[in-house]
Order: sequence, then C-alpha cells, then structure tokens
Amino acid sequence: MSAAAVAAKPRFAMYWAASCGGCDIAVLNTGEKILEIDAAFDVVFWPVAMDAKYRDVEAMPDGSIALTLFSGSIRNSENEEMARLLRRKSRLLVAFGSCAGEGCIPGLANFSSRTEIFDAAYESVSTDNPEHLRPLPSVTVPEGELHLPEFCATVRTLDQVVPVDYFVPGCPPEPHQIAAVMDLAMAAFAGRAELPPAGSTIGAGHSTVCDECPRERHAKQISSFTRIQQVAALDPALCLLEQGIPCNGPATRDGCGALCPKAGAQCIGCYGPAEGVVDFGARLLSAFASVIDAGDPASIDRVLDGLPDPAGQFYRFNLAKSLLRAGRAAWAEDRKP
Repeated sequence: MSAAAVAAKPRFAMYWAASCGGCDIAVLNTGEKILEIDAAFDVVFWPVAMDAKYRDVEAMPDGSIALTLFSGSIRNSENEEMARLLRRKSRLLVAFGSCAGEGCIPGLANFSSRTEIFDAAYESVSTDNPEHLRPLPSVTVPEGELHLPEFCATVRTLDQVVPVDYFVPGCPPEPHQIAAVMDLAMAAFAGRAELPPAGSTIGAGHSTVCDECPRERHAKQISSFTRIQQVAALDPALCLLEQGIPCNGPATRDGCGALCPKAGAQCIGCYGPAEGVVDFGARLLSAFASVIDAGDPASIDRVLDGLPDPAGQFYRFNLAKSLLRAGRAAWAEDRKP
C-alpha cells in the first residue's frame, strides 16, 4: 500500500486508563475482524498493541484522530490528562466498556475515602511499611525530580471529565458487539452509513437481559435471597430470580446474549442500566421488592436485608455514574479545595 493511501485512511486510537485491560483483549478477540480494522484505519496510538508515546499524540493536530476507543475510568491525574488530550485530538471519542462508561469495579472504591484506601493498601497485615510511607505526587532524588500521577479522591467516568460521543457497554463488550460497532464506524467513515445521534449507546440492545434469557418465568414469589453456591439443586430451566438468586437481569441492558443466565450464573449487571433507567441500583431494588412474597414494607425490608452484598449487588458496575456517586467520606474529600 502506498504512503498516500495510508495517509488517506482515517486514524484510529485506543487507550487504557483505570481498568483491568479486558477491553483491549476483547478487541483482539474479534479475530480476523482486527485485520479489517487495520486495513480501514491508520492505527496511530494503541499502547497495549504498539510502541507509542504521549508526545506522539501531543504532536498530532487537534481533531486528526477519527476514532478513539477510551477504556477505563478516571482514577488519577494521568488518566484525566489523557482523557483531555484524546478529546482534543479525536473527532469521535467513545467510552468503551463499563469502566469508561459507568466506573465499573474501580468505582466501588468510591465507598471509601482516599485516606481509607491508602491505609488499606499500605498498612495491612501483609504490608511491610515500618516508615508508614504513602505515595507522593513528586519527590526529589539525586537524578532530579520524579513525578507520579496523583490519586484522585473519587473515580469518575469518562463523560464526567470530557464530552463523549458514544458509549459501548460491557465488562468487557462482547466481541460480536465490538465487530458491529467497528463495521458501523468503517461504513460511516467510508460514506456508506450514518452514525447515530451523539450520546447514543451502541453495541448493545435497548431492552433488558431478561428479554434475551430463555429461562421460564412465572409469578415470582420470593421469600428469601441466597448465594447461588448455596442452592442444593438449581433448576436449569427456571428463572434464577424465582429461585431466590439475586439476578440483575431486570435492570440490565441487553446485548450480551444473556450468557451468564444461560450458563447457570446470575446476571451481575456488566452491561449497565437498561434504556431509560436513571439509577441502576434504585431500579434493581424496585424490581427485587416487587417480586417478594410479602405484603407489608417491614417484611419486604427483612427479605431485602438478606442480600449477601447489597452494595456490590446494586452498584458493582456503576457506582461512579449513579445518583449516589460516592460514600460520604469520599464525597467530602472530593469537594475539598
């Protein structure tokens, strides 16, 4: 391919902030589709797959990157700096995966203050730290001054820091959904398709996981909740929620193919809130309360109190994007000047 042809291709970038890296692996799991992406785009920045430096991005003209998939939440100052840089350089910035869009597992740290997190990390029984050291944003050494990213008081989602054009949910997004998103992007940049309205969620459905789940559903009469490993004999055909297993399907966006319930595991909500749901935890709490076999609020509360892990159940993937956002200590620390 000639240099002119390469230069004519739209530029593609992908960045990994505060996350596990599963979103990058999911893109690679699209198989041969990755070769089509490489043929359609000039990949200019993808640290997990190529040698690229921040200064390379800084040198690019603003708006010169056609499409950036940004995975990971904003946990430290480096994450925020890269979010702002890639926003300037990109025509389309996509919050790719649950961490970027909802905060995901890193967002659960918002239940604790920065001080509490550091105490747990640097003063636990498995940590040898007799001088009680803590990370510093800068330190002077004989060779000069070293700088480390500063740990933010709370985890934020990408759109809480910069404007985002599209959202692709999932922890991580399923490869077939990624392929559909990239097909749309390639067609749009080639002039063969139109992109959806800005702010849309793409690579997912518009209903709930329950609508994709093949398990039978009847009149739900739950008298208690239990962990799935404590169920003596799991009915392979019956709705998991009807068996007292707290399944997040009623509030979770579809698009994953209901993979977990089909395999005998409850949905944990990794595709985020279903279309129109303002707060995942509140919607799920309402759904659970509506199927409990009790007629008075006190009895309903007793059954709900039996949930093994309420915080993780309702906000495992989206605390940072929820109406709650953070615990009181973290919220107060985040508001300090």
